[in-house]
Amino acid sequence: MAQVPQTFFDALAVRTWCGLALRALGRAREEIDAINVYPVADGDTGTNLYLTAESAAAAVEAVFEAHIAHDLGKPALADAARAMAHGALIGARGNSGTILAQLLRGMAQVLAADSETPHTDGEGLRLALRQAADSARQAVAHPVEGTVLTVASAAADAAERTDGDGDCGTVARAAYDGARAALAETPARLAVLGRAGVVDAGGRGLVAVLAALVETFTGETPRAVPVAADPEHARGAAGPEHARGAAGPEHARGAAGPEHARVAGATAVTSPEIVAEVSDVPATPLDECADGPETGGPAFEVIYLLEADDTAVARLRERLDGLGESLVVVGGDGLWNVHVHVDDAGAAVEAGVEAGRPYRIRITHFGVGDVHTTGAERPPRERAQRAVVAVVPGEGLAGLYAEAGATTVLARPGEPPASGELVQAVRRAHAREVVLLPNDADLRHTAAAAAEQARAEGIRVALIPTRSAVQGIAALAVHEPERRFDEDVVQMTSAAGATRHAEVVVAERQSWTMAGICQAGDVLGLIDGDVAVIGTDVTATAESVLDRMLSAGGELVTLVLGDEAPETVADHLETRVREAYLAVDTVVYRGGRQGAVLLIGVE
Repeated sequence: MAQVPQTFFDALAVRTWCGLALRALGRAREEIDAINVYPVADGDTGTNLYLTAESAAAAVEAVFEAHIAHDLGKPALADAARAMAHGALIGARGNSGTILAQLLRGMAQVLAADSETPHTDGEGLRLALRQAADSARQAVAHPVEGTVLTVASAAADAAERTDGDGDCGTVARAAYDGARAALAETPARLAVLGRAGVVDAGGRGLVAVLAALVETFTGETPRAVPVAADPEHARGAAGPEHARGAAGPEHARGAAGPEHARVAGATAVTSPEIVAEVSDVPATPLDECADGPETGGPAFEVIYLLEADDTAVARLRERLDGLGESLVVVGGDGLWNVHVHVDDAGAAVEAGVEAGRPYRIRITHFGVGDVHTTGAERPPRERAQRAVVAVVPGEGLAGLYAEAGATTVLARPGEPPASGELVQAVRRAHAREVVLLPNDADLRHTAAAAAEQARAEGIRVALIPTRSAVQGIAALAVHEPERRFDEDVVQMTSAAGATRHAEVVVAERQSWTMAGICQAGDVLGLIDGDVAVIGTDVTATAESVLDRMLSAGGELVTLVLGDEAPETVADHLETRVREAYLAVDTVVYRGGRQGAVLLIGVE
């Protein structure tokens, strides 16, 4: 569905942009991870950008929620812009995420500036894009062309060429087109990209963020961006076979396309919608590039937040620049995010202690993909061999999953869990191998980001992108911890993929659907995510949905009743199945406050 465009840059536009950018980065995460070859081929640029954008979007949502809770009306542009920048700063991950945080901070410095004329029009957006590009370049100790910095500068240059003409949509479109053109040229400007045959991963992420900006102000989604290098732009560069450790999409750590399940030694028979993502390959520095920091590069990535004054940070930059490379220091007003690649991680942290108060310290060893965090040592107790972590929509289902041995994350209506909550659940499971069941199509990207974080901590994670809790039940029913991990994932994936899912809900407002126009209060029957039935009675609508699902066959019907389901609906549907369909069994569970009146699964 096309996005309703914003006409000028206000708080709602910031909120919309953050949401669309998060969605765009979620969709492109695996693709961007796959082409990540600079400065280190550790396959995490897409994930880091997603997590940074997720933190920014959450901070903006928090501002809106606070204004609603206190009857303050809509937030001001300055409030939303500052929240976006602060959220990105404290949630920035990796080199790419840190630079994105500074780009957003640069924009916020213009959008939130105290002036008689608010920067809400095309001219304000031009100024914001220029400030973003310049401040990001200043934050990097040794800027390299052919990276996200080049793409950001090209976007700002293109926006300025609109020369005072046009609204925010026109300026955003010009910036996107300029960034897209610069991205295509990155393989010619940075030799390592040319040899790998890909565009810059960080630049690809920024183009996705700018595409979201275009959609915010025009309602249109720009065309897809190619990630392979255009031979015209990569002239003279070696092909991808000459970049050992440079990952194409088929070699990406954790990147699984819908055409195959990444399960070693096994073949999965799955629904096109249900494909497991399995990966336990550690990060590997690129070792065949002679012109950049990736050659024989430092062993550790060090990131921390730092409370310090400007003078101390200036000294810190000089100290860290002598210790390592890929140095990026972003922030201001007493709070900074520090990122550097070094061989002596302790010295990098000590430099932060001398400058001020470092916290949220994260140290990643590139060679083994292991992550250490101060003050958070792993528990001494023995890890289980395997666990299942599942997102569930109600207390009743949480109990059912827990009885089956799963670690659960409760998703309340309208409050989907963030990736950090899923990572915490994976840690709570305390297992060497984890199967992750998001049980919601909208959570796939969040779950994928969480899986990537957990893998960085040495946990082998398989993501089975279940779209409903009933698919998760089917997967959990065939789970056998004694089997080989790959075989277990294949069986669980197959069971989930063989389960059609439906739900019965009550419409909250008038809307266009695949089955026609519904009114507020109508009962909707959704099959595999699409509205198939519009009715006025829960039981009658549920029966119609069930008949449609069983017309294609089935052996087992699963019903999960929400708190608002009529008392007689389960008995009615069980009777209907028993009388109309031979050899079909029915099981009924109580889901509690699960959002939907009824969940239906047919295996």
